[in-house]
Parts: sequence; structure tokens; C-alpha cells
Amino acid sequence: MDKEPITLIGLEKLKNELIFLKEKKRPEIIAAISEARSHGDLKENAEYHAAKEEQSHNEGRIAEINDIISRANVIDVTKINNEGKVIFGSTVNLENLDNGEKITYKIVGKDEADLKKELIFFQSPLGKGLIGKNKNDLVEIKTPAGIKNFEIKDVKYI
Repeated sequence: MDKEPITLIGLEKLKNELIFLKEKKRPEIIAAISEARSHGDLKENAEYHAAKEEQSHNEGRIAEINDIISRANVIDVTKINNEGKVIFGSTVNLENLDNGEKITYKIVGKDEADLKKELIFFQSPLGKGLIGKNKNDLVEIKTPAGIKNFEIKDVKYI
């Protein structure tokens, strides 16, 4: 059972999701199953089968979150001395040298990653290429879309 790195914010989001699934979603599903049972024959009761399937998904997600939390290695970068090195949890300002675009990414764990929110998985091609580099370094990243060239403009531990 390997420890999984996670940020404080990521851990809080998982804990909040767990509370929602247990305290709100689970009772709703139980009520739906009870309602569907009252309709009679369970063999051909689509509402009952749908509610049981939803219950299975919900309980699976609860188990998954419990597992993630039990293996969590919480990394709080705000307590680490910033020497300009890209590490897990750091926020990196980049300039794409191919098109001049400026982008900012936070390097996070698997369960937190969301490219739309500029949160990248530390094991992704970009994450792997950035970790260990320093402010002002030029970085060449091999991505599925081809080679990209970046300059690390700033590294923040926020």
C-alpha cells in the first residue's frame, strides 16, 4: 500500500465529498430503494434496479475515498522553504516558448488533477518534466501532442 501525495486542499475536498456521500446521498438512495420496493415485483422493477445500481456506485466511491485518505501523504508546501525549485504542490508560472503563451499550473496528486482548473498530475508528462527544475530553467517536455518548450518564470509555494 503506497502512500499517495495529496495537498491540504485536495484532502479537504475528499473529506467533504465523503461527508456528502454518507450523509446526504446514501439516505436518498435508501429512500429510493424503499420507494421502488413498495411498487411490488422486484424482477421487472426498473426503478429498483436503477436505485440498487446507484447504491453500488455510491458505496464504491465511499470505499475508494476511504482508501485514498488512509494512504494520503499530505504535503503542505507553505511550510517548505521556497528556493525556486519545482516540487509537488508548487504553483509554476510558465511561458510556452513555441507560442509565447503564459500559463500557470499547480502540481497535484491524481485525485486532484483537473486541467480546466490548471491542476496537473505530478506523474503526467508535464508534471514529470517540471518537477526538480528551477526558476528560469528552460524545459523541453515530450507530450502526446509533440515536444513543447517552456521557460519557468516563477515557482510559488502557496
